[in-house]
Amino acid sequence: KVKCKNFTVPVVVLQSLMLQVAAHWLHEEAKELTATKEAYVAERCPSLDLSGDQAALMEVCKKLHQALDRIDEERYDAEAKVAKTNQEIENLKMKVTELAGVKKPALKKVRMSADAMLKALLGSKHMVNMDLRANLKQVKKEVKEEAVEAVGDWRKNIEDKADRKKMFEFS
Repeated sequence: KVKCKNFTVPVVVLQSLMLQVAAHWLHEEAKELTATKEAYVAERCPSLDLSGDQAALMEVCKKLHQALDRIDEERYDAEAKVAKTNQEIENLKMKVTELAGVKKPALKKVRMSADAMLKALLGSKHMVNMDLRANLKQVKKEVKEEAVEAVGDWRKNIEDKADRKKMFEFS
């Protein structure tokens, strides 16, 4: 309840009165808007005189087509101007963000192997191995001891050589 000098009014009543006044104002504003639209249309589009022969009607149609073409050109120019302005706004926004300071952090040295770097760049799907020696075939180096023995005593392996001789003999 709100107290005035001589009487008290419930808040609900005040709210309903305020809503009624606001609705009345909205209704008046809508009427004014409709009246302005009608005045603009009456000014820009005079009523057509359709009484006459076919040639007069054709002339009216040609004038209407010319007016439509002119209006389309104006609309296209306005759209182009708006698009250009929007592009300029976007460019200016980008410049502002660049100037505002998107600071690049100082890069730190990271010790990373070539395998880890390729894995980070290509992702885990691509398994790339830069260790070229891992794919090589392992070959054991054999020391030729026969050459050393050949220099030594030839009689040590005489039995082995006798077996070889038997292989080539024909019976």
